[in-house]
Amino acid sequence: MQKVFYLKTCGTCTKILKMFNLSDWELRELKSAPITEEELAQMYQLTKSYEALFSRRSTQIKARNIELKSLEKNDFKELILDHYSFLKRPVFLTDKEIFVGNDKNNIENLEQFFSGK
Repeated sequence: MQKVFYLKTCGTCTKILKMFNLSDWELRELKSAPITEEELAQMYQLTKSYEALFSRRSTQIKARNIELKSLEKNDFKELILDHYSFLKRPVFLTDKEIFVGNDKNNIENLEQFFSGK
């Protein structure tokens, strides 16, 4: 299994996707095909944290008046399942590895992963 979860309207996501050969990866556009509970469980198995998968930049945080400090483990899970913008993007998921977000360290890890193939 090799999946990438992204938003086509996100310039950062599309820029990162263009950096790699994803011809044998399943591309999942989150707005049109939201994440399933099973997929989120697979991500959790690799990160051991819903918070690590949660986007603190989601516009829904302000729109819903969410107080981030008051959120607990299951709150992060429910929010991610409730709205696509709560998942930190992009997410590259394999059977054994996960790469979450667009920070510099994650991109470097992705580059190493793809160069090792």
